[in-house]
Amino acid sequence: MKKEKTLIEKVSQLFLENGAKTVTMDDIAKELGMSKKTLYQQYKNKDMLLEDVLAHGMNNILETMENLDNKIENAIERMFSRDEDIEKASKTNDSILLRQLIKYYPHIFNKHILLFSEKFSDILVHNIERGRAQGYYREDFDANFYAKIFFQLVMSYNTSPYLNITDITRAQFHHEALMFYMNAITTEKGKEYMRGLGNEKFVCC
Repeated sequence: MKKEKTLIEKVSQLFLENGAKTVTMDDIAKELGMSKKTLYQQYKNKDMLLEDVLAHGMNNILETMENLDNKIENAIERMFSRDEDIEKASKTNDSILLRQLIKYYPHIFNKHILLFSEKFSDILVHNIERGRAQGYYREDFDANFYAKIFFQLVMSYNTSPYLNITDITRAQFHHEALMFYMNAITTEKGKEYMRGLGNEKFVCC
């Protein structure tokens, strides 16, 4: 199991640095120090390997988010918390990998992003329920719907035809998206708490 995880992590880095379409099975075998025959015994084709790479990366992000949920009790502080692994994962969206996934492997990308969005939304809904119990979030909105809207907004940096990404960095965009979302769901008590945080220091997960 550990050996398989190491394999996936090495291939993930190779894809991130060079792109999924660019990297060949020969490149992967060479990087792993194994023959192509041995690699094909584990993975019949690159698509199957890419499936495992995406699942591994997304599961790592979700696991980190859930760990933060367990560590940070305050719902607002949780939304403004910062984590190195998630920050790193967010930055990989600028890589050639994402662009090639969308262009050349849409069936694989769409499948995994749909699964990821559902789990991501579940985590947000849990945060909303906690925030409501703490008096920081409004009661009069559909938690599931708002969670999905926020996910779609965060993911639109590279895909929106209405956004010129030369005008705003990914970090700025995510911060503004988070502030838009948080101001929409918070009560007066919640807004007061945010003001006390000095939220310009924080970055959305």
